[in-house]
Amino acid sequence: MQSFIQALATIELGDDAVRLFHGRGGHYAGCEHLCLDWFSPVLLLTSFIPLEDVDLATCQQAIALRWQILCPDNPLNLVYQYRSGGETFTQLLQGEVPEPHIVSENGAQFQVHLMRGQNHGLFLDMANGREWIRANVRYKKVLNLFAYTCGFSVAALQGGADEVVNIDMSKGALSIGKQNHLLNGFSAGARFLPHDIFKSWGKLKKLGPYDIIVADPPSNQKGSFVATKDYVRLIRRLPELLANNGEVLLCLNAPELDTAFLRQQVTDAAPTLEYITRLDNPPAFMDVSEDKSLKVLRYCRSAAV
Repeated sequence: MQSFIQALATIELGDDAVRLFHGRGGHYAGCEHLCLDWFSPVLLLTSFIPLEDVDLATCQQAIALRWQILCPDNPLNLVYQYRSGGETFTQLLQGEVPEPHIVSENGAQFQVHLMRGQNHGLFLDMANGREWIRANVRYKKVLNLFAYTCGFSVAALQGGADEVVNIDMSKGALSIGKQNHLLNGFSAGARFLPHDIFKSWGKLKKLGPYDIIVADPPSNQKGSFVATKDYVRLIRRLPELLANNGEVLLCLNAPELDTAFLRQQVTDAAPTLEYITRLDNPPAFMDVSEDKSLKVLRYCRSAAV
């Protein structure tokens, strides 16, 4: 626990939602199970192994001490979540969580929900992906596959995209996505399709072609998407949806599957897509093994195809 306590002494709090401590990156010996996130005005402590009462109390005390230095005039709001596989336990340790809970990132606002589920409404490690979209979509048409709460779509419209098509099986997630658009002043410019992607190729093709496609699927969600068998099925259909010179962001957040796995899937299923680069992850998510961290690979479809 000492590495965690020492790292707390260096954290600073700003306006944007960010990761403050990333034990999972392997840079803090003995604390590989701990993460600390800032969803203003709430701190979220996550452990991937169950914490003994004494360890949880030690973490809470250390966080409270740092809080007193950073924000002495404000009450501490602290949520603890233990998660392992499909098991999740969430507890409000101190203070309160606003409802609705609105956070910011690079000038955008998003609704989050820390007290239910493992997915809180905004994946902090994807900040650079959203920033790349924001910087590269002006006057372009975007397809957002596995849109979840539509963070990529909001970023695209901020960047001047002509239109975004969002598709996700979860009507609940898309409903939050619609609210996120309204939070940011976008009442038009986006479509929301609550459909199974694998049963919707005809409709997606009819609405295309797309200048940019983002694919950010779950890595292992039974009944929806399992990367080891479903990613190749997805990749195979992408070229027919892309405009000439169109680009794709392929995302994969599965520690057990490396960059070579995803690149081989493209080579096998869509050889007309040309690899360009891998986007860097935010510095807070630095990992001793980059292949275990989030992978965001950028591809292009040549105009000659």
